[in-house]
Amino acid sequence: MINSSDILHGKVLIVDDKEADVLLLERMLRGAGYVSIASTMHPGGVCELHRKNRYDLILLDLEMPGMDGFQVMEGLKAIETEGYMPVLAVTAQPAHKLRALQGGAKDFVSKPFDLAEVLMRVHNMLEVRLLHEAARNHGKMLESLALNDPLTGLANRRLLADRMSMAIVHARRNKSAMAVVYLDLDGFKQINDTLGHGAGDVLLKMVAGRLVATVREEDTVARLGGDEFIIALWHISGTDYAATVALKVIKAVSHKPYDIEGHTVSITTSAGVGIYPVHGEDADTLMKSADLALYEAKRAGKNVYRISERTDLSEAARSQHDPPAFSTPLPDASEKMKDDQ
Repeated sequence: MINSSDILHGKVLIVDDKEADVLLLERMLRGAGYVSIASTMHPGGVCELHRKNRYDLILLDLEMPGMDGFQVMEGLKAIETEGYMPVLAVTAQPAHKLRALQGGAKDFVSKPFDLAEVLMRVHNMLEVRLLHEAARNHGKMLESLALNDPLTGLANRRLLADRMSMAIVHARRNKSAMAVVYLDLDGFKQINDTLGHGAGDVLLKMVAGRLVATVREEDTVARLGGDEFIIALWHISGTDYAATVALKVIKAVSHKPYDIEGHTVSITTSAGVGIYPVHGEDADTLMKSADLALYEAKRAGKNVYRISERTDLSEAARSQHDPPAFSTPLPDASEKMKDDQ
């Protein structure tokens, strides 16, 4: 909700080649309580000023030498790409009013100035502009909530599905491979039960940060819920690369204890790996394959990974890709990790 204080703190730019008019407008606005007022007598610099400061309102004189207000508005259109240009046109020519509105100005004020008219039009325009910004920000927030996990900020199931679909299409077109790494924290329920859900949430966020730091920028780290995470690897050279990533992730999660609310917490993770196209040719099948591999990793004693044994392709198709293989527990792979670093 926009209140009076928000309006009075709106950023205003006054553009006029006549110093007397600039000073008069500044005096009017400051006298009414507006606190963020800037001005310029050089129309050529308006676009750069707006690009830098993003004014909520531009009081723009239409008749200026060298570059008039109509030309300034054309430049502002390239900045205000969403179509809302916060221009209050200032003119002494009645014939210019309609042209100004057609050019993108949202309102106009006449010269010579009438104090009540100026303040009312400035107030109304600022209120509309701030409401427009609030609605846009709210829309972005809703979009973010629809695509991201609210606790960790990672991708959620919906965004993960989109990213995996794109990765699979890319792999199919290029006759290459991609993979998913399905992760589950070992003993997370005990931490929740011992330290409380607040500490558990902090741990999940810290683990999320380590996961993101471990993989490439083009890869997607998602949280499915609880202590389950998925990493979608956009492009891989083969099974060995997926295995290396799984090892790095396991090491990243467990190599250093977490300091949470005065408690030192250690945790490990188990991982299951599914590789396209050997273990599935669509996102659902691939995730199910990785989930089954994760189950095998848990059965093997945790803090390890397993690569799916499931194959959905014919022998001929499968022979074109790296064969699936089980991993080894993290301690047995330490030398490989040193080589990769």
